[in-house]
Amino acid sequence: MNFEDIISGVNNIVWGIPMLALLLGTGMFLTIGLKFLPVRKLGFAFSELFRKRSTDGDGDVSPFGALMTALSSTIGTGNIGGVAAAIAIGGPGAVFWMWMTAIVGTATKFSEGVLALKFRETDANGNHVGGPMYYIKNGMGQNWLWLAGLFSVFAVLGAWGTGALVQSNAIADTLKSAYNIPPMLTASVVAAAAAAVILGGVRRIAGVATKLVPFMAGTYLLASIIVIGANITEVPDAFMSIFRGAFGFESAGTGISVGLFLLAMQRGVARGIFSNEAGQGSAPIAHAAAKNKDPVNQGIVAMLGTIIDTLIVCSLTAIVILTSGVIPEACQPGLLNLELFAQGLQPEGCMTSVPLTASAFDATLTGVGEHIVSICLVIFAFTTILGWSYYGERACAFLFSEKSILPFRVSWIAVVFLGASLIAFQDQISGIVNLVWLVADTLTGMMAAPNLVALLFLSPVVFKMSKDYFDAKKDKAASESTDEA
Repeated sequence: MNFEDIISGVNNIVWGIPMLALLLGTGMFLTIGLKFLPVRKLGFAFSELFRKRSTDGDGDVSPFGALMTALSSTIGTGNIGGVAAAIAIGGPGAVFWMWMTAIVGTATKFSEGVLALKFRETDANGNHVGGPMYYIKNGMGQNWLWLAGLFSVFAVLGAWGTGALVQSNAIADTLKSAYNIPPMLTASVVAAAAAAVILGGVRRIAGVATKLVPFMAGTYLLASIIVIGANITEVPDAFMSIFRGAFGFESAGTGISVGLFLLAMQRGVARGIFSNEAGQGSAPIAHAAAKNKDPVNQGIVAMLGTIIDTLIVCSLTAIVILTSGVIPEACQPGLLNLELFAQGLQPEGCMTSVPLTASAFDATLTGVGEHIVSICLVIFAFTTILGWSYYGERACAFLFSEKSILPFRVSWIAVVFLGASLIAFQDQISGIVNLVWLVADTLTGMMAAPNLVALLFLSPVVFKMSKDYFDAKKDKAASESTDEA
């Protein structure tokens, strides 16, 4: 057994059914414990996102800026290529389970946001810092400090891989394939652009994210709506295929396949979690920097990340693909090729990932759709580089103090350059690049375990603070009503 087989085996465990069940189970436990608060308070959450707050100096970025920083790392290549891969392998039913994961994931993101602000600290440079490592340390006590350290190690290593090398590699690959831009040129430009933002710290990252994220998401959503509008008559069939596939019904609707049911569930849950990062522990690092005194209020804002990323962006990608007619009958997951799809493989002539999404857009927006996907992919990947750089540096500072931040930023820029430049040698080292992707995916998945332990351990704190927050709002509203009367 070689090293790649070992890593592949570990990856199958990390992102296998037990871990996915733990992630989903934690979300369900928090949803029930909060009495479905994230669902009930969704309208309130959107109203709080843009509410003006007094600038009292607590925190480093606005709550909106914190959310955009978190979204910069979650809205990425997974929203374009990942959803397509989930549909290609798990069938349309994977979309349903992606939705279910997002719904319970709102409770997870809410809890992460609450704990991030509740247990944050002020570092030696005067910055407000937090995240799983801090709510483990300050909420669970010194005896659990090893768990905080373990999370931080996984976060640093996973960030270098997932956030720097893999994303810059995807940018260079896309620009080379679509526009024949030399990878070394891409590497130089992307590394320089990343350096210009990252060296300015979280305030500059948040400033860029508040401009780029709404723009890129808005452009992608507008293109998606245009494509769906052009194929509006196919939308009912698309939703029918999602619901049939979710429970293993064959295309004819005459029987149920347990294999297809499990495959759709696994791919949908995995895609939902990988896309919105609920439970992974990355987003609360960004939310800890918010200028917000109230942890519950920031939790309310934080949970919107899951709604925007999965229920909106990923869903539109899925509907575009399912209404475009670009998936031939021979490429549909079914009983004859179930084993092939379960291995992540497809029959000859079938597309998956980014090519499938690009083909779906181009089928309607001929000559334009493919360019929209390529450009959005590049911007998505670049903002992911920015967001993950902050996650990695905060984890590094937790392990080695604030003195390690500048060396980490320099190393980050170097890894970004390396990732993009590898495309120039992809024919010779394709196996190495694939291994790096696998290692990075494994490490980011391993971040979830310490964070989930902390969320379950500290859930009573979240439940009590949430109840007190909304009870106080009710009392205030009742008092104001009495005064008016």
